[in-house]
Amino acid sequence: MATRGALVAAPPAARVFRSDAKRNRDAVVDALLALYREGELAPSSAAVAERAGISARSLFRYFADVDDLCRAAIERHQAAVAPMLALAAAPDATLDVRIGALVEQRRRLFEAIGAVGAVSRLRAPFQPIVATELARGRSYLRHQVRRLFAAELDALGPERGAAALAAIDVLCSYESHQLLRHDQSLSRPRTAAVLTSALAALLREDP
Repeated sequence: MATRGALVAAPPAARVFRSDAKRNRDAVVDALLALYREGELAPSSAAVAERAGISARSLFRYFADVDDLCRAAIERHQAAVAPMLALAAAPDATLDVRIGALVEQRRRLFEAIGAVGAVSRLRAPFQPIVATELARGRSYLRHQVRRLFAAELDALGPERGAAALAAIDVLCSYESHQLLRHDQSLSRPRTAAVLTSALAALLREDP
């Protein structure tokens, strides 16, 4: 007779069921992310199920609804790109080195985010959790700029420093990257040159 309060191991069948459920859930998330990367910003549940190798009827055994699935995919993707938030320059490096490091970091980060970033922005007005995560990410990137260029921003004074920070935050955003690379069809080197020149101009002390 089992001791009162003792942990009882789940039967083998239950463990197999949980393992299968996790594997299928992961397959569905992977399928949705793959469709996003291919340009399908609003794939049907049938398309996701087919890519995941499960039946459309069983898809929502693993997710409450489409929004729940979308949220899980965005969270998975955020975890995957998180290592790219690191900057290859310290705050005491030369200004040119820091500008180059920021421009390169944002290029790698936003290229890795890709179409999932567009999906997040489309879903945010309807999903508070997605909106909160977007706001948190934007805040982190803005503070990263503030820390990296603290000396230059402080030297500009409160008003000009705040204006420069706001402008750099916009220039080095996901939306700006999409505009320069896709809407304006600038190459990687040309995009880097445009951003480097703009950041250097904003951070100089001379008006």
